[in-house]
Amino acid sequence: MSAVLLDHITKTYEEGKVIAADDVSLQVEAGELFGLIGPDGAGKTSLFRILTTLLLPDKGTAKVLGYDCNKEYREIRARIGYMPGRFSLYQDLTVKENLDFFATLFGSSIRENYDLIKDIYRQIEPFNNRRAGKLSGGMKQKLALCCALIHKPEVLFLDEPTTGVDAVSRKEFWEMLQQLKKQGITIVVSTPYMDEAVLCERIALMQAGKIMAIERPDTIISRFPDTLYAIKAKNIYGLLTELRKRKEIASCYPFGEYIHITLNAPASPEELEQALVRSGQEDVEIKKIRPTIEDSFIQLMNRANTEV
Repeated sequence: MSAVLLDHITKTYEEGKVIAADDVSLQVEAGELFGLIGPDGAGKTSLFRILTTLLLPDKGTAKVLGYDCNKEYREIRARIGYMPGRFSLYQDLTVKENLDFFATLFGSSIRENYDLIKDIYRQIEPFNNRRAGKLSGGMKQKLALCCALIHKPEVLFLDEPTTGVDAVSRKEFWEMLQQLKKQGITIVVSTPYMDEAVLCERIALMQAGKIMAIERPDTIISRFPDTLYAIKAKNIYGLLTELRKRKEIASCYPFGEYIHITLNAPASPEELEQALVRSGQEDVEIKKIRPTIEDSFIQLMNRANTEV
């Protein structure tokens, strides 16, 4: 039995004008660390709210641990932990008071499940008497995770848990998730950060309410269909403008200090470089590179837009 199941889920807002989930189907196996990857507005939060019984779908079936999200919400809520994207703990309560409150709601205590949260709790324990609203972003994140784990859930839903925190806190958070997974907890996490996708066992790439691919990150990257090149020049904006005009360019988008491109056959990178120099571009550098998960996402998104 899958830990999480979405079967042809559709969810719309504003009388059907805004589509948050468009016939979405996916499964998450027990004990898996699964990532829902996509930009803001892709529909990730709507799916999380359906799975955590906070929102009803317009169509389709959603199940967690075999329980129907529409009909058996009490059973689901007792067995899951949920950390929403926005910090939602009581900011006027201290760290200790928040933990005690959420433990009491589930008939548990900090002591009862201390072994599960100890590695995280030890980092915030020195601030036990500080109000939650006065914590840093990283500490708020750790407190929220402790509260979501305080009743030892079987499935943990984390909606964009690292948004707005520093790089060090992001790294620490993912290390904590890897440790939680070793304890048998199924983890479903959403994020807009493509670099976090490779930290999951499997991912679903999502855009505009649709699932574009569900697979292991390395498998998705390996399916990138074209040879990818990184190119830069002295005038990067002028280079981008020139590339977008050229018929030998199949795709073209900025990527850090470079522009990533693919070529239409039979064009070659050497011929392109020569043509750019002739057009007035200076200090042109072009090299073959290995695609990233972000390149794969952009390629899938472009293909979906072409098919519409």
